[in-house]
Amino acid sequence: MTYVRTFLPWIVYAVIPSGSWKWGALAALVVALVLVATQVRAGRGADAMIIEIGSSAFFAVLTVIAFADPHSGLHPYSAALANGTLALISLVSLAVRRPFTLGIAKQTTPREYWDLPAFVRVNTIITSVWAASFVVAAVVLTVVAAVAHGNVAATVAVQIAALVIPIVFTQRYVSHVQARAQRA
Repeated sequence: MTYVRTFLPWIVYAVIPSGSWKWGALAALVVALVLVATQVRAGRGADAMIIEIGSSAFFAVLTVIAFADPHSGLHPYSAALANGTLALISLVSLAVRRPFTLGIAKQTTPREYWDLPAFVRVNTIITSVWAASFVVAAVVLTVVAAVAHGNVAATVAVQIAALVIPIVFTQRYVSHVQARAQRA
């Protein structure tokens, strides 16, 4: 499950209790840096680590803020900021026509498919679904933080949905595309 590994820092941050946000940010930063280092040693290019690199930058900044001011006004909005950051990374990757899922997909797809317009289009669609999920989650989590005062159950449910929905979509859509290609 490449996507679970890709989003592991975000999962780590999400499962550590909110009251320990500085330790959650630090743990997520360490996980993100280990993922990047492991992938660099494995010879993967930056295009396969767009989320991991973005995660490292986000959690480095969040860790500094959390340790410098544990009672920062950003704390209640950190889950929304996390999803907003993922949305931004996803949208920028689409804007520069390098969908973040493209590098991930190349790890399990034969090289002869990489430059095909259909392969790029499939990854553009998949990345778009991820981006939409993160945008919706960021908005909902902002509302939860402001109106429901960071209701833990709602926050966790939204964060889980923001990852599970695009993971399920990705798996089903790829299976659909592959089945259609085999029939053709």
